[in-house]
Amino acid sequence: MNDSNLCKLAGSSVKIQQLRYFQVGVSIYGGGIWRTWFDRDLSVAGEIVLRGNESGALRRKLVNVKKPILFIPNLAIHLETDRNTFSCNTETNLRPVLESYAAAGLNCPPKKCEDNNPDTPVDPRSVVNEHHSTFLKLISEAAECKPEDIVDMDLYLYDANPAAIGGVHEEFICGARLDNLVGTYTAIRGLIESLQDEVGFENERLIRMAACFDNEEVGSSSAMGAGTSFTEYVLRRICTCLNSNDPESFFEQAIGNSMLISADQAHAAHPNYSDKHEQNHRPCFHGGVVVKVNVNQRYATTPTTHAILKEVAAAAGVPLQKMIVRNDSPCGSTVGPILATALGLQTVDVGCPQLAMHSIREFPDTSSIYFATKLYSTFHARLNAIMGQLIYSETA
Repeated sequence: MNDSNLCKLAGSSVKIQQLRYFQVGVSIYGGGIWRTWFDRDLSVAGEIVLRGNESGALRRKLVNVKKPILFIPNLAIHLETDRNTFSCNTETNLRPVLESYAAAGLNCPPKKCEDNNPDTPVDPRSVVNEHHSTFLKLISEAAECKPEDIVDMDLYLYDANPAAIGGVHEEFICGARLDNLVGTYTAIRGLIESLQDEVGFENERLIRMAACFDNEEVGSSSAMGAGTSFTEYVLRRICTCLNSNDPESFFEQAIGNSMLISADQAHAAHPNYSDKHEQNHRPCFHGGVVVKVNVNQRYATTPTTHAILKEVAAAAGVPLQKMIVRNDSPCGSTVGPILATALGLQTVDVGCPQLAMHSIREFPDTSSIYFATKLYSTFHARLNAIMGQLIYSETA
Protein backbone atom coordinates (compact mmCIF):
# COMPACT_ATOMS: atom_id res chain seq x y z
CA MET A 1 0.00 0.00 0.00
CA ASN A 2 1.15 3.56 -0.53
CA ASP A 3 -1.13 5.81 1.54
CA SER A 4 -0.30 7.43 4.88
CA ASN A 5 -2.07 8.98 7.86
CA LEU A 6 -2.60 12.67 7.26
CA CYS A 7 -4.93 15.68 7.30
CA LYS A 8 -6.98 16.13 4.14
CA LEU A 9 -8.64 19.32 2.98
CA ALA A 10 -12.32 19.30 3.92
CA GLY A 11 -14.87 19.30 1.11
CA SER A 12 -15.86 22.83 2.08
CA SER A 13 -12.84 24.20 3.90
CA VAL A 14 -13.99 27.73 4.77
CA LYS A 15 -13.76 28.38 8.53
CA ILE A 16 -14.94 31.76 9.88
CA GLN A 17 -13.47 32.68 13.27
CA GLN A 18 -14.07 35.62 15.63
CA LEU A 19 -10.40 36.39 16.21
CA ARG A 20 -9.69 37.73 12.74
CA TYR A 21 -7.98 34.71 11.25
CA PHE A 22 -8.79 32.79 8.11
CA GLN A 23 -8.57 29.06 8.85
CA VAL A 24 -8.86 25.98 6.67
CA GLY A 25 -11.06 23.04 7.58
CA VAL A 26 -9.51 19.57 7.44
CA SER A 27 -10.68 15.97 7.74
CA ILE A 28 -8.40 13.49 9.50
CA TYR A 29 -7.44 10.46 7.43
CA GLY A 30 -6.44 7.31 9.28
CA GLY A 31 -5.01 7.07 12.77
CA GLY A 32 -2.23 9.63 12.90
CA ILE A 33 -0.48 10.97 15.98
CA TRP A 34 -2.22 14.30 15.53
CA ARG A 35 -0.29 16.12 18.27
CA THR A 36 2.78 15.93 16.03
CA TRP A 37 1.06 18.14 13.45
CA PHE A 38 1.22 21.19 15.72
CA ASP A 39 3.92 23.85 15.22
CA ARG A 40 4.93 22.52 11.80
CA ASP A 41 5.43 24.26 8.48
CA LEU A 42 2.60 22.78 6.43
CA SER A 43 1.87 22.85 2.73
CA VAL A 44 -0.67 21.09 0.50
CA ALA A 45 -0.47 18.70 -2.44
CA GLY A 46 -2.72 16.24 -4.23
CA GLU A 47 -5.01 16.02 -7.21
CA ILE A 48 -7.54 18.42 -8.69
CA VAL A 49 -10.21 17.89 -11.33
CA LEU A 50 -10.40 20.62 -13.97
CA ARG A 51 -13.14 21.58 -16.36
CA GLY A 52 -12.14 21.35 -20.00
CA ASN A 53 -12.12 24.35 -22.29
CA GLU A 54 -14.20 24.17 -25.46
CA SER A 55 -14.67 20.40 -25.29
CA GLY A 56 -16.01 20.43 -21.73
CA ALA A 57 -14.05 17.27 -20.93
CA LEU A 58 -12.83 16.79 -17.37
CA ARG A 59 -9.15 16.27 -16.70
CA ARG A 60 -7.15 15.43 -13.60
CA LYS A 61 -3.94 17.15 -12.60
CA LEU A 62 -1.42 16.74 -9.79
CA VAL A 63 -0.63 19.87 -7.81
CA ASN A 64 1.90 20.80 -5.13
CA VAL A 65 2.24 24.16 -3.37
CA LYS A 66 5.94 23.99 -2.66
CA LYS A 67 6.12 26.35 0.30
CA PRO A 68 4.73 26.56 3.86
CA ILE A 69 1.27 28.14 3.81
CA LEU A 70 -0.54 26.63 6.81
CA PHE A 71 0.21 26.40 10.54
CA ILE A 72 -1.45 24.77 13.56
CA PRO A 73 -0.06 26.64 16.59
CA ASN A 74 0.06 25.01 20.00
CA LEU A 75 -1.63 26.67 22.95
CA ALA A 76 0.93 28.40 25.18
CA ILE A 77 1.76 26.35 28.26
CA HIS A 78 0.79 29.31 30.47
CA LEU A 79 -2.82 28.95 29.27
CA GLU A 80 -3.04 25.18 29.71
CA THR A 81 -5.23 23.86 32.51
CA ASP A 82 -3.30 20.58 32.62
CA ARG A 83 0.28 21.17 31.58
CA ASN A 84 1.27 17.51 31.77
CA THR A 85 -1.32 16.15 29.32
CA PHE A 86 -1.78 16.98 25.66
CA SER A 87 -5.43 16.93 24.66
CA CYS A 88 -6.48 17.66 21.09
CA ASN A 89 -10.03 17.90 19.80
CA THR A 90 -9.52 17.09 16.13
CA GLU A 91 -12.62 19.07 15.13
CA THR A 92 -11.94 22.33 16.96
CA ASN A 93 -8.18 22.36 17.68
CA LEU A 94 -6.82 20.90 14.44
CA ARG A 95 -7.65 23.91 12.27
CA PRO A 96 -4.70 25.30 10.31
CA VAL A 97 -4.27 29.07 10.13
CA LEU A 98 -4.07 30.38 6.56
CA GLU A 99 -3.85 34.15 7.02
CA SER A 100 -5.00 37.05 9.17
CA TYR A 101 -7.63 39.59 8.21
CA ALA A 102 -5.00 42.32 8.47
CA ALA A 103 -2.61 40.69 6.02
CA ALA A 104 -5.51 39.98 3.68
CA GLY A 105 -6.29 43.71 3.66
CA LEU A 106 -9.68 43.33 5.30
CA ASN A 107 -11.20 45.25 8.19
CA CYS A 108 -14.15 42.92 8.54
CA PRO A 109 -14.83 39.22 8.12
CA PRO A 110 -15.58 38.03 4.58
CA LYS A 111 -19.11 37.32 3.58
CA LYS A 112 -20.30 33.78 4.09
CA CYS A 113 -21.65 31.86 1.14
CA GLU A 114 -25.18 32.01 2.54
CA ASP A 115 -24.95 35.82 2.68
CA ASN A 116 -24.62 36.06 -1.10
CA ASN A 117 -27.49 37.31 -3.20
CA PRO A 118 -29.85 34.32 -3.68
CA ASP A 119 -30.80 35.68 -7.10
CA THR A 120 -27.23 35.31 -8.34
CA PRO A 121 -26.91 31.99 -10.19
CA VAL A 122 -24.19 29.69 -8.85
CA ASP A 123 -22.47 27.20 -11.12
CA PRO A 124 -22.84 23.83 -9.29
CA ARG A 125 -19.51 22.73 -10.75
CA SER A 126 -17.57 25.57 -9.13
CA VAL A 127 -15.70 25.29 -5.83
CA VAL A 128 -15.15 29.04 -5.53
CA ASN A 129 -17.69 29.38 -2.71
CA GLU A 130 -16.36 26.35 -0.82
CA HIS A 131 -12.81 27.54 -0.15
CA HIS A 132 -10.98 30.76 0.70
CA SER A 133 -10.14 32.86 -2.34
CA THR A 134 -6.50 33.17 -1.23
CA PHE A 135 -6.23 29.41 -0.90
CA LEU A 136 -7.79 28.78 -4.32
CA LYS A 137 -5.44 31.35 -5.82
CA LEU A 138 -2.43 29.42 -4.49
CA ILE A 139 -3.79 26.14 -5.83
CA SER A 140 -4.65 27.54 -9.25
CA GLU A 141 -1.21 29.15 -9.57
CA ALA A 142 0.48 25.86 -8.73
CA ALA A 143 -1.75 24.05 -11.23
CA GLU A 144 -1.46 26.79 -13.86
CA CYS A 145 -5.20 27.15 -14.23
CA LYS A 146 -7.97 29.55 -13.25
CA PRO A 147 -9.80 29.09 -9.92
CA GLU A 148 -13.15 28.85 -11.68
CA ASP A 149 -11.89 25.91 -13.74
CA ILE A 150 -11.45 23.76 -10.63
CA VAL A 151 -14.37 21.33 -10.26
CA ASP A 152 -13.12 19.31 -7.27
CA MET A 153 -10.01 18.71 -5.19
CA ASP A 154 -8.38 15.87 -3.26
CA LEU A 155 -5.64 17.65 -1.33
CA TYR A 156 -3.70 16.70 1.76
CA LEU A 157 -1.47 18.63 4.15
CA TYR A 158 2.17 17.67 4.54
CA ASP A 159 5.27 18.77 6.43
CA ALA A 160 7.05 21.21 4.13
CA ASN A 161 10.44 20.35 5.64
CA PRO A 162 12.11 17.70 3.45
CA ALA A 163 13.17 14.27 4.65
CA ALA A 164 16.75 13.96 5.84
CA ILE A 165 19.40 11.31 6.47
CA GLY A 166 20.95 11.91 9.88
CA GLY A 167 22.72 10.52 12.89
CA VAL A 168 26.43 10.47 13.69
CA HIS A 169 26.89 7.67 11.15
CA GLU A 170 24.13 8.85 8.81
CA GLU A 171 22.19 5.71 9.67
CA PHE A 172 18.71 7.18 10.23
CA ILE A 173 16.03 8.59 7.96
CA CYS A 174 13.66 11.23 9.29
CA GLY A 175 10.74 12.18 7.07
CA ALA A 176 7.03 12.20 6.40
CA ARG A 177 4.82 9.35 5.16
CA LEU A 178 7.62 6.76 5.27
CA ASP A 179 4.86 4.36 6.31
CA ASN A 180 4.36 3.24 3.64
CA LEU A 181 6.44 5.04 1.02
CA VAL A 182 9.39 2.86 2.10
CA GLY A 183 7.38 -0.26 1.29
CA THR A 184 6.27 1.17 -2.05
CA TYR A 185 9.77 2.26 -3.05
CA THR A 186 11.52 -0.98 -2.08
CA ALA A 187 8.86 -3.13 -3.77
CA ILE A 188 9.14 -1.30 -7.09
CA ARG A 189 12.91 -0.95 -6.86
CA GLY A 190 13.25 -4.65 -6.09
CA LEU A 191 11.16 -5.55 -9.13
CA ILE A 192 13.28 -3.33 -11.39
CA GLU A 193 16.56 -4.70 -10.06
CA SER A 194 15.35 -8.28 -10.56
CA LEU A 195 15.18 -7.58 -14.29
CA GLN A 196 18.82 -6.53 -14.62
CA ASP A 197 20.07 -10.11 -14.95
CA GLU A 198 18.56 -11.72 -18.04
CA VAL A 199 20.00 -15.16 -17.26
CA GLY A 200 17.24 -17.66 -16.61
CA PHE A 201 14.42 -15.69 -18.19
CA GLU A 202 13.95 -18.36 -20.84
CA ASN A 203 12.86 -20.82 -18.13
CA GLU A 204 10.79 -18.30 -16.18
CA ARG A 205 7.26 -19.55 -15.49
CA LEU A 206 6.18 -16.86 -13.04
CA ILE A 207 5.02 -13.32 -13.72
CA ARG A 208 6.84 -10.68 -11.69
CA MET A 209 4.55 -7.99 -10.38
CA ALA A 210 4.43 -5.12 -7.86
CA ALA A 211 1.00 -3.78 -6.85
CA CYS A 212 0.45 -0.60 -4.84
CA PHE A 213 -2.88 0.07 -3.13
CA ASP A 214 -4.54 3.13 -1.63
CA ASN A 215 -6.70 3.44 1.50
CA GLU A 216 -4.93 0.81 3.62
CA GLU A 217 -4.92 3.18 6.59
CA VAL A 218 -8.73 3.36 6.51
CA GLY A 219 -9.58 -0.29 5.91
CA SER A 220 -8.81 -0.93 2.20
CA SER A 221 -12.52 -1.08 1.27
CA SER A 222 -12.46 1.10 -1.83
CA ALA A 223 -12.02 0.88 -5.59
CA MET A 224 -8.33 1.73 -5.07
CA GLY A 225 -7.81 -0.38 -1.95
CA ALA A 226 -6.69 -3.98 -1.52
CA GLY A 227 -10.31 -5.02 -1.00
CA THR A 228 -11.22 -4.17 -4.59
CA SER A 229 -12.01 -6.82 -7.21
CA PHE A 230 -9.77 -4.96 -9.65
CA THR A 231 -6.73 -7.02 -8.61
CA GLU A 232 -8.44 -10.27 -9.55
CA TYR A 233 -9.68 -8.74 -12.82
CA VAL A 234 -6.11 -7.81 -13.79
CA LEU A 235 -4.73 -11.25 -12.91
CA ARG A 236 -7.50 -13.01 -14.82
CA ARG A 237 -6.88 -10.88 -17.91
CA ILE A 238 -3.17 -11.72 -17.76
CA CYS A 239 -4.03 -15.42 -17.58
CA THR A 240 -6.42 -15.04 -20.50
CA CYS A 241 -3.65 -13.50 -22.60
CA LEU A 242 -1.26 -16.32 -21.72
CA ASN A 243 -3.74 -19.16 -22.20
CA SER A 244 -6.87 -18.14 -24.07
CA ASN A 245 -7.98 -21.77 -24.53
CA ASP A 246 -8.66 -22.39 -20.84
CA PRO A 247 -8.30 -19.05 -18.97
CA GLU A 248 -10.44 -20.06 -15.97
CA SER A 249 -8.46 -23.17 -15.15
CA PHE A 250 -5.19 -21.40 -15.90
CA PHE A 251 -6.00 -18.66 -13.40
CA GLU A 252 -6.71 -21.15 -10.62
CA GLN A 253 -3.48 -23.01 -11.35
CA ALA A 254 -1.49 -19.78 -11.44
CA ILE A 255 -2.82 -18.68 -8.05
CA GLY A 256 -1.82 -22.01 -6.53
CA ASN A 257 1.72 -21.59 -7.84
CA SER A 258 2.10 -17.97 -6.77
CA MET A 259 3.20 -16.12 -3.66
CA LEU A 260 2.71 -12.60 -2.35
CA ILE A 261 4.93 -10.45 -0.15
CA SER A 262 2.91 -7.83 1.72
CA ALA A 263 5.36 -5.00 2.48
CA ASP A 264 4.36 -2.55 5.21
CA GLN A 265 6.51 -0.82 7.80
CA ALA A 266 7.11 -2.64 11.10
CA HIS A 267 7.44 -1.37 14.66
CA ALA A 268 11.05 -1.28 15.82
CA ALA A 269 11.53 -1.73 19.56
CA HIS A 270 11.64 1.72 21.19
CA PRO A 271 14.63 2.37 23.50
CA ASN A 272 12.46 4.49 25.82
CA TYR A 273 9.51 2.05 25.82
CA SER A 274 11.18 -1.35 25.57
CA ASP A 275 8.37 -3.05 27.52
CA LYS A 276 5.92 -2.41 24.67
CA HIS A 277 7.37 -5.30 22.66
CA GLU A 278 7.22 -9.01 23.42
CA GLN A 279 10.44 -9.94 25.17
CA ASN A 280 11.75 -12.34 22.51
CA HIS A 281 10.50 -10.39 19.50
CA ARG A 282 12.00 -6.92 19.50
CA PRO A 283 12.93 -5.81 15.96
CA CYS A 284 15.94 -3.51 15.89
CA PHE A 285 17.57 -1.18 13.39
CA HIS A 286 20.10 -2.82 11.05
CA GLY A 287 18.82 -6.25 12.05
CA GLY A 288 17.23 -6.97 8.70
CA VAL A 289 13.73 -7.17 7.27
CA VAL A 290 11.00 -7.88 9.83
CA VAL A 291 8.67 -10.86 9.33
CA LYS A 292 5.29 -10.25 10.98
CA VAL A 293 3.49 -13.19 12.58
CA ASN A 294 0.10 -13.22 14.32
CA VAL A 295 -1.88 -16.33 15.27
CA ASN A 296 -5.14 -14.37 15.00
CA GLN A 297 -4.46 -13.70 11.32
CA ARG A 298 -3.84 -9.97 11.64
CA TYR A 299 -0.85 -10.83 9.48
CA ALA A 300 -0.95 -13.43 6.69
CA THR A 301 2.39 -15.14 7.35
CA THR A 302 2.21 -18.95 7.57
CA PRO A 303 4.94 -21.49 8.42
CA THR A 304 5.17 -22.38 4.72
CA THR A 305 5.48 -18.81 3.45
CA HIS A 306 7.92 -17.98 6.24
CA ALA A 307 10.05 -20.98 5.24
CA ILE A 308 10.03 -19.92 1.59
CA LEU A 309 11.06 -16.39 2.56
CA LYS A 310 13.93 -17.79 4.63
CA GLU A 311 15.19 -19.58 1.52
CA VAL A 312 14.97 -16.34 -0.45
CA ALA A 313 16.75 -14.41 2.32
CA ALA A 314 19.53 -17.01 2.46
CA ALA A 315 20.04 -16.69 -1.29
CA ALA A 316 20.06 -12.89 -1.01
CA GLY A 317 22.30 -12.73 2.05
CA VAL A 318 19.66 -10.67 3.85
CA PRO A 319 19.04 -11.08 7.61
CA LEU A 320 15.50 -11.55 8.89
CA GLN A 321 13.95 -10.80 12.27
CA LYS A 322 10.54 -11.73 13.61
CA MET A 323 7.84 -9.59 15.21
CA ILE A 324 5.04 -10.94 17.42
CA VAL A 325 2.96 -8.53 19.51
CA ARG A 326 2.40 -9.00 23.22
CA ASN A 327 -0.78 -10.81 24.29
CA ASP A 328 -1.90 -7.70 26.17
CA SER A 329 -1.24 -5.36 23.25
CA PRO A 330 -3.42 -4.43 20.27
CA CYS A 331 -2.17 -5.50 16.86
CA GLY A 332 -2.38 -3.64 13.59
CA SER A 333 -2.91 -5.30 10.24
CA THR A 334 -1.95 -4.96 6.58
CA VAL A 335 -3.28 -5.67 3.11
CA GLY A 336 -1.77 -9.16 3.42
CA PRO A 337 -4.77 -10.91 5.04
CA ILE A 338 -7.17 -9.07 2.71
CA LEU A 339 -5.42 -10.23 -0.48
CA ALA A 340 -4.77 -13.71 0.89
CA THR A 341 -8.48 -14.08 1.65
CA ALA A 342 -9.74 -12.64 -1.64
CA LEU A 343 -7.34 -14.50 -3.93
CA GLY A 344 -6.23 -17.54 -1.96
CA LEU A 345 -2.62 -16.45 -2.40
CA GLN A 346 0.18 -17.75 -0.22
CA THR A 347 1.28 -14.61 1.60
CA VAL A 348 4.01 -13.44 3.95
CA ASP A 349 3.86 -10.11 5.81
CA VAL A 350 7.12 -8.19 6.13
CA GLY A 351 8.38 -4.65 6.62
CA CYS A 352 11.31 -2.43 7.45
CA PRO A 353 11.67 -1.49 11.14
CA GLN A 354 10.90 2.10 12.07
CA LEU A 355 10.14 4.27 15.08
CA ALA A 356 7.51 7.02 15.44
CA MET A 357 4.95 5.13 13.33
CA HIS A 358 2.08 7.42 12.23
CA SER A 359 3.86 10.59 13.39
CA ILE A 360 4.18 13.47 10.95
CA ARG A 361 7.94 12.67 10.96
CA GLU A 362 8.80 8.97 11.03
CA PHE A 363 12.13 7.34 11.76
CA PRO A 364 13.49 4.19 10.01
CA ASP A 365 17.10 3.13 9.42
CA THR A 366 19.02 3.30 6.16
CA SER A 367 20.23 -0.30 5.95
CA SER A 368 16.67 -1.65 5.88
CA ILE A 369 16.10 0.04 2.52
CA TYR A 370 18.99 -1.95 1.07
CA PHE A 371 17.97 -5.19 2.78
CA ALA A 372 14.33 -4.95 1.64
CA THR A 373 15.24 -4.07 -1.95
CA LYS A 374 17.70 -6.97 -2.12
CA LEU A 375 15.17 -9.38 -0.59
CA TYR A 376 12.40 -8.43 -3.03
CA SER A 377 14.75 -8.54 -6.02
CA THR A 378 15.93 -12.03 -5.07
CA PHE A 379 12.33 -13.09 -4.39
CA HIS A 380 11.43 -12.31 -8.01
CA ALA A 381 14.57 -13.90 -9.41
CA ARG A 382 14.68 -17.09 -7.30
CA LEU A 383 11.06 -17.88 -6.43
CA ASN A 384 10.63 -19.95 -9.59
CA ALA A 385 13.36 -22.36 -8.49
CA ILE A 386 12.40 -22.39 -4.80
CA MET A 387 8.71 -23.06 -5.49
CA GLY A 388 9.72 -25.90 -7.82
CA GLN A 389 11.53 -27.61 -4.94
CA LEU A 390 8.66 -27.22 -2.47
CA ILE A 391 6.98 -30.42 -1.23
CA TYR A 392 3.73 -29.65 0.56
CA SER A 393 3.13 -33.01 2.22
CA GLU A 394 4.72 -36.40 2.63
CA THR A 395 3.16 -39.74 3.43
CA ALA A 396 4.74 -41.45 6.42
